Amino acid sequence: MGTCGGSRNHLTSILPGRLGFDLMNSKGRIAVVPPRYGADIVGGAEAVLRETAEGLAARGWEVDAITTCARDHFTWANDMPAGVSTVNGVTVRRFPTVPPWDLREKHRLEAAIVRGEKLDIDAQQKWINGGMRVPELYHHLLDHGEDYSAIVFAPYMFWTTYAGGQLLPDRSVLMSCLHDEAFARLEVYAPLFSGSRDIWFLSQPEHDLAHSLFSVGGSHAVTGSGIAVPESYDPEGFRKRHGIEGKFILYAGRREGAKGWENLLEQFSRIVSRTGLDLKIVTFGAGDVNPPAAIANRVVDLGFISESDKNDAYAAASAYIQPSTMESFSRTILESWLAGTLVLANHEGEVVRWHCERSGAGLTYADEFELQECLEFVADCPEDASRIAALGRPYVLDNYTWATILDTLEGRLQEMAG
Repeated sequence: MGTCGGSRNHLTSILPGRLGFDLMNSKGRIAVVPPRYGADIVGGAEAVLRETAEGLAARGWEVDAITTCARDHFTWANDMPAGVSTVNGVTVRRFPTVPPWDLREKHRLEAAIVRGEKLDIDAQQKWINGGMRVPELYHHLLDHGEDYSAIVFAPYMFWTTYAGGQLLPDRSVLMSCLHDEAFARLEVYAPLFSGSRDIWFLSQPEHDLAHSLFSVGGSHAVTGSGIAVPESYDPEGFRKRHGIEGKFILYAGRREGAKGWENLLEQFSRIVSRTGLDLKIVTFGAGDVNPPAAIANRVVDLGFISESDKNDAYAAASAYIQPSTMESFSRTILESWLAGTLVLANHEGEVVRWHCERSGAGLTYADEFELQECLEFVADCPEDASRIAALGRPYVLDNYTWATILDTLEGRLQEMAG
C-alpha cells in the first residue's frame, strides 16, 4: 500500500580560450565533461553539471566545460558548432561526435544488455565504443588533461565518461548519476568506480547502490546537488499565458518510456475512464507526448519553456508526479516542493521514495489503484494536500541550496588541488 495520507605567474595568453582571465585570483583550473551542455538541454545530470560549473566559476574557479556538439541524446547529431565560447563565466569547448561504426550491432548488443544477458568484457567494450564517440574530445583530454587539477565526469553511462574518466584517474571526479538499470551491472564501468580520485553521489540510495554493484575505491561522499530558489512565483500568470483552466498534475523532463511517461499516460487514461476524475496532465520537456486518444484533451504539452515559466508551472500545479524509478537525485521533485506543491512518486523509485520519507512532503503509489487514490486525494482534498506539501520547502532549503552544496564541492576540489 502506498503512503497516501598560492599564486600562479603564467601569462593568460598561453591558455587557449582563456585570454584575459585573471589567473592571480583563480582558485584553480578544473574541467567538467558532460555529453551535452547548455541551458536548453533537457536532462538532470547535464543540468546539475552545468549549474555546478557556473557556480564554481562565479566563486573564482577557472572552469572549462568539455563537451559535444549534440543536443539530442538519441541521434547525437552535431547541432551546435565546434569550437570555444564563453557562457556565464564558463569556457565551453565543443567537439563533434562521429557516427556509430555499426548501429545494428550496437542495438543488438544493447538489447541483450537490457534483457539481462551476460556479455563478456570484449562485447561490453564493443557496445560502448560502437555508439556515440568523440575522438577530438578524447585527444583534448589526452593533450591537456594535466592542465586541470580536477576533471568532473557525468553521468557514468556515456562514452565521454567511460573513455575520458580513465585517462587521468588521479584527477578524475565521477558524478555517476547512477540508478538501478541493466547498464549499471556491466563490468566495463568498474574502473570508473574503483579508480576515480573522488566520487560525488547525489543521494544516499545512489551511494548504497554503487557499493552494492562495484568496489568503490578512493574518496567519495554524498554531496547532493543545489537547487536554485526562485524569488517569486506567478501561478495565475502561468495559467493565463497558456490558457489552462482547472486542476492539473505536472510532469517535467524527458517524455520517454525509461522515465515512466508512457506507463503514466496509460494508467491515467484507465483511471479517468473508471472515475471521470476532474484533472489534467500538463507537461513540458523533450520527447513526444503521444497520449491515448481517450485523454488527448486532458494532456497539455508545453514543449520547452523558460526558467521563470517552469517555476510558475510548479506553483500552479495541484501536484507534481514522478513516475520514474530510475533517478539518482530527481531535482524536479525538489523544485516542486520549493513552490509548495505536493509530490506523487512511484514507490519503486528508491531515490524519490527516500526524499518523500525524509521530507514528509510526498505521497507514493505502488500500483495503478494507489495512484488513483492519490489523484482522487489531490482532486478532492486540496487543503490537506497543501498541508503535506508545505513540509517540502524547508527540506529543500535545509539541504540543497547552492551555497551549501558549493561549499562542500569546493572543499573537495581544494583537497585535490592541494
